[in-house]
Amino acid sequence: MSDGPPRIFDRHVLALHRARARRIAGDAFLEREAMLGLAERIEAVQRRFENALLLDGSDAALDILRPLAMHWTRAELDAHENVAPPGEGFDLIVSVLSLHSVNDLPGVLLQIRRTLKPDGLFLAALFGGETLHELRAALAAAEIETKGGVSPRVAPFADVRDLGALLQRAGFALPVADVERSVVRYRELTRLVADLRAMGETNALVERDRRPLSRLTFAAAIAHYGDSHSDEAGRLKATFDIVFLTGWSPHESQQQPLRPGSAAARLADALHTTEQSAGEAAPNPRGRV
Repeated sequence: MSDGPPRIFDRHVLALHRARARRIAGDAFLEREAMLGLAERIEAVQRRFENALLLDGSDAALDILRPLAMHWTRAELDAHENVAPPGEGFDLIVSVLSLHSVNDLPGVLLQIRRTLKPDGLFLAALFGGETLHELRAALAAAEIETKGGVSPRVAPFADVRDLGALLQRAGFALPVADVERSVVRYRELTRLVADLRAMGETNALVERDRRPLSRLTFAAAIAHYGDSHSDEAGRLKATFDIVFLTGWSPHESQQQPLRPGSAAARLADALHTTEQSAGEAAPNPRGRV
């Protein structure tokens, strides 16, 4: 038995899918949306970064980010999900739509935090929340109908609150996780599949069914999708939740939470209420228990 995290994604297959996506060179509209969101968050910091690292990023991503730091280095997670960038002393690390496909996200976040200089900034955009929930439901219903069982075809995505907690667990200071939702509409399911292929986001799960989806099952998926997840014009809706993560490498200059009991004003005074000790029972408004 392995002592490591569960192996959910086949990193070799994932690399092949992303290489195919680069060859297709389709309209990377979601990557562009994620990059613009990351750029806005970096600009809001109002700091000039000197040495930045782009982790698992494309040429298009680098073009958008380039003006936001003096010098950029690019690196990719290796087959064992190690962060081993050339150079050191990064004061900014950015990841674009890749961390949702790692097996050990807590471990990768910890490595990223250790790679940053003190008071360095980490920003990431990744798919999370309700991403592709319509496709997952339609494929599951179709397989149950035509095969009597379900195989994993759409990756699980973490909730924004869980991702924020992982930032804290990895030791980031001032962690923030927020989500932006896009609902894309398609005239047919094949167009959604083509977009997923162009993004390198087709099925790379370890437990995936290696056999192609049969025509019968695909036709059933189209029917279920249209019945449950289409708009008034009959177009199929596909949800993409992009979660943005922000965290800082700890430094003594950063804002720190107040020590318990060190507040200058009492909450009871602000609310015009009477403060009670821990052992004092509150009065019962009805006069009886």
